[in-house]
Amino acid sequence: MSENMPVNVEIDNGMGSVTFADDVIAIIAGLAATEVKGVAYMSGNMTSSLNEILGKKDHTKGVKVEVGTEEAAVDLYLVLTYGISIPDTCRAVQENVKKAIETMTGLRVVEVNVHVQAVKFEKEAPVEIAAPEEVPSASRVK
Repeated sequence: MSENMPVNVEIDNGMGSVTFADDVIAIIAGLAATEVKGVAYMSGNMTSSLNEILGKKDHTKGVKVEVGTEEAAVDLYLVLTYGISIPDTCRAVQENVKKAIETMTGLRVVEVNVHVQAVKFEKEAPVEIAAPEEVPSASRVK
């Protein structure tokens, strides 16, 4: 997430508009992803790791979003549990995240990209793998 600028989303009820910060969409996506069986935890960067050491919970850890006025695209960086079906778990994550964002915000989700960063074994301490730095690209949403 490069900026946390609010996005106006058209609500078709004649009462005005609703504004979402990018972090709101990222939090919804992160929580929905971790609800899926087989997701050990979200993979973050050094900043989110430092925040957790300092006692601050980062609900956007391992999530990058691009939000438009009608659509959203999500990239998730996950560590999965050893022994699960990775394709089935990733598909379940994509479906759960898409459903959560669309239900809670009214935005249409155009992409949910899952990046499996590692596999967690039983009785293993969490390993932090940094999510790749954001690379500017053409907008994926309108």
